[in-house]
Amino acid sequence: MPSPSAPAPLAPSPGIGVVIQRIPDVLTFTLDNPNHGNQVTGAMLDAMLAELRAEASTRVARVLRIRARGKVFCTGRERAGRDVDSIRKEAERLVEFQRALRTSPLISVAEVQGDALGFGFGLAIACDFVLVAENASLALPEMRSGLAPSDIVACLGEYALPRVAFPLVLFGDSISPVRALQVGLISQICASEQLVGEANALVARILRLDRAAARRCKESFLAAQQNSFEQNCLRAVEALTEDGQARLDRKK
Repeated sequence: MPSPSAPAPLAPSPGIGVVIQRIPDVLTFTLDNPNHGNQVTGAMLDAMLAELRAEASTRVARVLRIRARGKVFCTGRERAGRDVDSIRKEAERLVEFQRALRTSPLISVAEVQGDALGFGFGLAIACDFVLVAENASLALPEMRSGLAPSDIVACLGEYALPRVAFPLVLFGDSISPVRALQVGLISQICASEQLVGEANALVARILRLDRAAARRCKESFLAAQQNSFEQNCLRAVEALTEDGQARLDRKK
């Protein structure tokens, strides 16, 4: 199995601000806009969204790894809209990207080596696994500029209880990785020098799972969060039947 720590370029992306790379089974997005705090621009969103859409249809990779270059992970997103139409298109693209990330068949791993603020924190939260360096600062500070982070609020309740999530959004206070772990917003805290190794180990562990079973597991988990108990019971019958059939097929 190739090392997940040394991805090869998928395609050159000069000036875009994100490097898209691939090794077999692993797609990697590396935020590379350090002069602007790795803020995500429209061009960066377009490039990443195109890859997520391609993976949803071709299903080549198994893991999505989101990383960043520089001292910070991501300090927010670009707000380039200057009229109602351009602002709406910007919002639609942003929400579509978050939807594609959240529902992607890929198992996603965020590797947060530095501060994650606003959209950057939301980007990490939306991933299946969130590994954070112990010295990173985490916050949703948009309200301090009079802007409610509605895109993040749309899914925040799936991870944290309202009594925690609402004050976090309303006041924009920074929270420590320890607190973020306690309330369910991240998966693991790592010493800075161990973050890459921990992420490599996690990716390798995911790749040891059966490909089809891992995809079905994520699909079932996401559906269960949205469906009623009765719907989940009906879906469970179908899923168990499919899994049983697949097991029989492998024996043959």
